Amino acid sequence: MSAAFSTIYLASGSPRRQELLTQLGVDYIQVANDFDETRFDHESPPDYVERVALGKAKSAVSKLDNPKGLPLLSADTTVVHNGEPLGKPRDLEHAAELLLRLSGERHKVMSSVVVALSGDYFQKTVETQVKFATLKQKTIEAYCQTKEPLGKAGGYAIQGVGGSLIEEIHGSYTNVVGLPVYETRQLLEQVNIQFALSRLN
Repeated sequence: MSAAFSTIYLASGSPRRQELLTQLGVDYIQVANDFDETRFDHESPPDYVERVALGKAKSAVSKLDNPKGLPLLSADTTVVHNGEPLGKPRDLEHAAELLLRLSGERHKVMSSVVVALSGDYFQKTVETQVKFATLKQKTIEAYCQTKEPLGKAGGYAIQGVGGSLIEEIHGSYTNVVGLPVYETRQLLEQVNIQFALSRLN
């Protein structure tokens, strides 16, 4: 049986992903990646999110001077409305435009998670359906004033005030936050990571 690990490299600066990993009981060392996340012309949302997550992992692995044989985790999340990835808002005005598009509509949140170890890459992609409430203009403006939409795919944070704008979801809640923890746990178990639950056995 392969050696058990208690620490991973994390190729993400997302506070949400860091918090979710901490909740799982996974210790991590943050590492940088400089992967270009520009979407290719005519690239489908699933292909895009999977390519970026894998690209982030490979970019981060290439920068490790002394990998120590530790697993590395990367992820990417995108919000898709009518087949179009929305990305993160450039500013609050753009955030208001995104929220207006999502108002009263259904959209998808797609996340792809990659765990790399010893030259092998393991990947899972998750999709969640989200239904926004119909928003009044003053609600959009008030939410933007909180500045919570900045840095968030689709311009909202379901784990924050933005959760009050969501009418229903079908699928993984933590996927919408930015890291589907069930699938992440499966990947971590695949490379023998010791986390909160496994330490109780």
